[in-house]
Amino acid sequence: MRHSMAHVMAAAVCKLYDDVKLDIGPATADGFYYDFDLPVRLTPEEFPAIEVEMSRIIKEDVPFERFELSRTDAEKQLEESGQTYKLERLAEIPEDETLTFYRCGDFVDLCRGPHVERTGQLKAFKLISVAGSYFHGIETNPMLQRIYGLTANSPKEIRAELQKIEEAKKRDHRKIGKQLDLFSIEDDVGPGLVHWHPKGARIRSVIEDFWRKRHYDSGYELLYSPHIGQAHLWETSGHLDFYRESMYASMDIDGVEYFLRPMNCPFHIQVYKSQKRSYRELPLLWAELGTVYRYEKSGVVQGLLRVRGFTQDDAHIFCAPEQVEGEIRKVVTFALGMLRAFGFEDVTAYLSTRPEKAVGDDARWEQATQSLESALKAEGIEYEVDAGGGAFYGPKIDLKIKDALGREWQLSTVQFDFNLPERFDLTYVGSDGKEQRPYMVHRALLGSLERFFGILIEHYAGAFPLWLAPEQVRVLPVTDNQNTYADKVYAMLKEAGFRPGVDSRSERVGAKIRLAQTEKIPYMLIVGPKEVEEGTVSVRARIGGDQGAMRIEDLLSRLNGENQINT
Repeated sequence: MRHSMAHVMAAAVCKLYDDVKLDIGPATADGFYYDFDLPVRLTPEEFPAIEVEMSRIIKEDVPFERFELSRTDAEKQLEESGQTYKLERLAEIPEDETLTFYRCGDFVDLCRGPHVERTGQLKAFKLISVAGSYFHGIETNPMLQRIYGLTANSPKEIRAELQKIEEAKKRDHRKIGKQLDLFSIEDDVGPGLVHWHPKGARIRSVIEDFWRKRHYDSGYELLYSPHIGQAHLWETSGHLDFYRESMYASMDIDGVEYFLRPMNCPFHIQVYKSQKRSYRELPLLWAELGTVYRYEKSGVVQGLLRVRGFTQDDAHIFCAPEQVEGEIRKVVTFALGMLRAFGFEDVTAYLSTRPEKAVGDDARWEQATQSLESALKAEGIEYEVDAGGGAFYGPKIDLKIKDALGREWQLSTVQFDFNLPERFDLTYVGSDGKEQRPYMVHRALLGSLERFFGILIEHYAGAFPLWLAPEQVRVLPVTDNQNTYADKVYAMLKEAGFRPGVDSRSERVGAKIRLAQTEKIPYMLIVGPKEVEEGTVSVRARIGGDQGAMRIEDLLSRLNGENQINT
């Protein structure tokens, strides 16, 4: 339905405008889009006219007709119709692949399909936005216009999707990040380079402390490694061959070429190689909150979700073949526990298997893939198989969570690697006294702290649970006469290990409450003459409002109970 609706929209645009050049029009997870090169600039004001034409095409109930052409005839048709972008797309299709086209009334498109049988089968739809999109995603190519739309079985479903879009706009981490003063990305410094402000840094500190404790409790040791490394490291790892476009420019230091690190792997490998290893040491579980730098094109940089400098919660497991399955199961269990602690209960897994071009023998791939699959089954996790979707150096598991709006985000990854142990000649002495090759597993649980923080902001709409909130409690004296008592309450909260604040401005208490609500403070403690006299506080919760007067001891007991991490 979504793919067919994209064709209907393209047919409508071609009907309404002259000299339309087409690129691609795929279905998306919740709708569709199509990329056009047009002589006029489209705005949402043009959407009603396009929607009227789309409705007419649907009402006509015309068939989607599939037909095949030889490469010569396909090229001729696209040349005669002036479809230059389609000609480039045609050239990318392998010579041995059948070339298929679909006709919908007067509209003809180079397309693999599939489609519904007739346009009359399509139901409700709505065009929602237009944006720029470079052809092939390359900044030096022409800028096209991408129209996005939604489709569903009924207008009611469309309205529900539109409400979700509006809610997503309200939860945009860039908007909330500015409102709550959590972070910024300054033009004078550069796109994709994040400044963590005090409140955002406080949350990051809480996340990192929790992360470190969980890792030590789970048997990991932590590493710290350099931010730059000599070029030969990246040559050996293969990054300069496969990843150079995403690496920052090299620097010359004492006549030697260095690069900012895009990954932590080669450094952890150097630690492994720093001494001879025995099977008795394995498995080695090494983790690092390592900041890496990757050149992302300016067109794809997006707030915290796509940045150029980020801290990856990286880990590498060096183990013997017989230890693989057990270690993978531990990693999956560990990952699920971490995600649930942050409030993500809906988790789906994707198992990516061997691609056509891969390194390593079939037996190792089979063992690795079975180990990953067994771990997922043992945890009772639903998973989909992405056949051929693994990296050339090993299969992987991706864990995706759904946030409060039901949007899916990929976070945890467990990745086998047959490549780097070979490239760096990693060995250990086995029980037979002979040198053997270890298995290596790459593993990230939260992904990057920047992206994870952006997802957290949107999931909670900035209203973080008590254990994550940068300021957990704010004391609000009614007048200046209660400032001394307010400071005493603040000190008691601080002593108890909480993150309190005091609003001692000479403002009405109502204004102080409104500000605290705007800043999404979990608890407000109002102190007036009565509270000073009785040694209490009047408690107001972000959720639930007025909670009445409480003795400080009772309040601390309540806060301690709520401040527990969801495990």
